[in-house]
Amino acid sequence: MLYHVRMDVRVPHDLDPARFEALKVAEKARAEALQREGTWRHLWRIAGEYANVSIFDVPNHDALHAILSTLPLFPFMAITVTPLARHPSAIG
Repeated sequence: MLYHVRMDVRVPHDLDPARFEALKVAEKARAEALQREGTWRHLWRIAGEYANVSIFDVPNHDALHAILSTLPLFPFMAITVTPLARHPSAIG
């Protein structure tokens, strides 16, 4: 199943900067690994925001939740998920 996922990162202002930098490094590594395995199909930054729009390809809702909860920045994210279905007019 394909999912459109918007992730808005909301980091607390009192978070230790060194911890935040370490979380960002770990987040990048996890995102790259998920992309390489084909689970995280597309990843776009939303200009001017600390947010992204992504397409995930996973078997079901529970699998998506399990993956999202492994992201190091997950505790600081507001996430909106939209399941996608093939459009009958799509040619590709």
